[in-house]
Amino acid sequence: MTRTLWGSTVGKKTVMALTGLIMLGYLVVHMLGNLKIFFGSGEFNGYAQWLRTLGEPFLHHEWALWIVRVVLLAAVVLHGVSAYQLSRRDIRARPNGYVHKRRRASYATRTMRWGGVILGLFIVWHLLDLTTLTVNENAQPGRPYENVVATFSTPYGNAVYLTAMLALGLHVRHGFWSAAQTLGAGSARRDRALKAAANGLALVLTLGFVSVPVAVMTGVVS
Repeated sequence: MTRTLWGSTVGKKTVMALTGLIMLGYLVVHMLGNLKIFFGSGEFNGYAQWLRTLGEPFLHHEWALWIVRVVLLAAVVLHGVSAYQLSRRDIRARPNGYVHKRRRASYATRTMRWGGVILGLFIVWHLLDLTTLTVNENAQPGRPYENVVATFSTPYGNAVYLTAMLALGLHVRHGFWSAAQTLGAGSARRDRALKAAANGLALVLTLGFVSVPVAVMTGVVS
């Protein structure tokens, strides 16, 4: 049954929808956590330390954080594999392309594929930058506030982050709408509300994430 579901187009779209919603939930929480930087280094660093002690004493130190990481990694992999396989299946279904080429979808729809690639590469860079501190030249272990400021004090750090966040906004806008349709939430009566929700989520997440590097660049956070 599981194999049949995974092998079908509907099954892959369902996997994409569910994993997308998991990642969307994480993004909302992550954005809210990022905004703590506006309350100073003490609060932001305290929040980062709290994440490592979440669930104690029932869970061991950092276990909750690793559980979240494993779930997110699984969601990202399943989402990406499903998207790739659906894309290949779509290409095989029309190998010669359309005779009359015209724009058949919105800008966000047409850029979903490249947006996904950009976000995938960004995740790797983001982990190397602020988790392992590999590419952050001025990183200091145990000082996340200072490390964020160090990242967004460099032109390349801002360029990478802002580009990825714009791609994220487009991805969320179309992805939320697609997930709702796949999971049967769409209808003639609800479509307008779902589109408004997709636009609102995309806008809030983009502005929320972008506000941090902008604050560092303008000196509001230093």
